[in-house]
Amino acid sequence: MTITWDAAAYEQFAEARARPVTDLLARVRAEEPALVVDLGCGTGGSTRPLAERWPRARVVGVDSSPQMLERARRADGESRVEWVEADITDWEPPGRPDVVVSNAVLQWVPGHLDLIPRWVDALAPGGWFGLHVPGNADAPNHTILRDLVAELPEGPELTVRLLGGRVPGDPVDYAAALHAAGCDIDAWETTYLHLLDPAGELAHPVLEWMRGTGLRPVLGRLPAEREAELLARYATALAAAYPRTPMGVPLPFRRVFAVGHRRG
Repeated sequence: MTITWDAAAYEQFAEARARPVTDLLARVRAEEPALVVDLGCGTGGSTRPLAERWPRARVVGVDSSPQMLERARRADGESRVEWVEADITDWEPPGRPDVVVSNAVLQWVPGHLDLIPRWVDALAPGGWFGLHVPGNADAPNHTILRDLVAELPEGPELTVRLLGGRVPGDPVDYAAALHAAGCDIDAWETTYLHLLDPAGELAHPVLEWMRGTGLRPVLGRLPAEREAELLARYATALAAAYPRTPMGVPLPFRRVFAVGHRRG
């Protein structure tokens, strides 16, 4: 599945999207890694913290989107990171990484649990593999979208592109995969409460959030007038599901994490 990403839309809520990276890296306890890899690096929001934490490491960010990588390179003024355009499902690292992380990417990769053994096997002995995926495919912002898209003539084609039903969603699934691959494991879930647009500058903040992520498989695949109609209906439904409060628009967001430390 090819998705066209919009780096500006994704980074509109950069601070909220960065929070899980901090929590994930807190459980990756590598001390002096030589090679660190970010699978699905996007605009580099999850990659730059790797370079900051391990300043002597070789850091490689891999992503299939040239738009996202262009943004990442522009933000990397010192060329600290090696940015690689490639499909993470078949990319081979330049050596044996001591740390591999994947942040909010694997939900777009069907069958990604089956890829975990290969990624762990590529690690250096004692290496670390950490992942984070959204676990909110059943939240209203996704279920409403799936229902609206299913009503379209293109519904059967577009619905399969959306998140929902393809993500294991539970820490135990990732823990089991990492354990079977030869890791000591740490897996957990967290529900963040993102308070969107506290200043009240956006008409539909949850819609804008989704423009950077869950809407990407749909945008640009309908005639302009019909896309606008879909987005208007979606915005109305989201406003009812996520009403504005004095502190902003609350968006509960369940996220799933797992860290594996390769034995030996």
